[in-house]
Amino acid sequence: MKNGSTFLKLAFTVTLALALAISFNSSAQTEAETFTAKNAVYLEIGGSSGRYAVNYSKIFHQKRKIKLNAIAGFSMWRDQLNDFNTIWLPVIPLEVTALYGKSNHHLEMGFGFTSYLGRTLDINSETFEFSDKVVFGAFIPLRVGYRYQKPEGGFFFRVGYTPIIDFPPRTGGNWSFNPYWAGVSFGKSF
Repeated sequence: MKNGSTFLKLAFTVTLALALAISFNSSAQTEAETFTAKNAVYLEIGGSSGRYAVNYSKIFHQKRKIKLNAIAGFSMWRDQLNDFNTIWLPVIPLEVTALYGKSNHHLEMGFGFTSYLGRTLDINSETFEFSDKVVFGAFIPLRVGYRYQKPEGGFFFRVGYTPIIDFPPRTGGNWSFNPYWAGVSFGKSF
């Protein structure tokens, strides 16, 4: 267990250092270009989806070096409570980010809301029977990272530090914070 924690801390540190180094390098650009390719479709591993997702993003506002971006995605998580019963449950990551940069290289910061369905086992205290129950869950991903996107479109890449605030919407449980999370995305902007 200790090795897993050490690995996550190292991965977080390397991701953050890489994102900051690339974003500082992008400050040497002289003028901001207007983006004609405002849409992107990409696969995200980790990040705001929790595991993986196919996402669509759209730049809905741009002025000089600042661009505002909305993201919606979809994923299916495999949930298995026992050896005989496996189901796939939907996950919907939503995110709003601000991009800061002039040409291809951007600092990306934002937050989101990811909803998902999960399963729990309930026990009836009178009959001692178990029942399988689907429950709603959600978490809030935060994002600080690097985004490579050409104004005219084409290859799209981003990497980010994405800590997660987990909250139980209806169960009355405790909120929790997971600071060791990151994500990487590859796709195409058009």
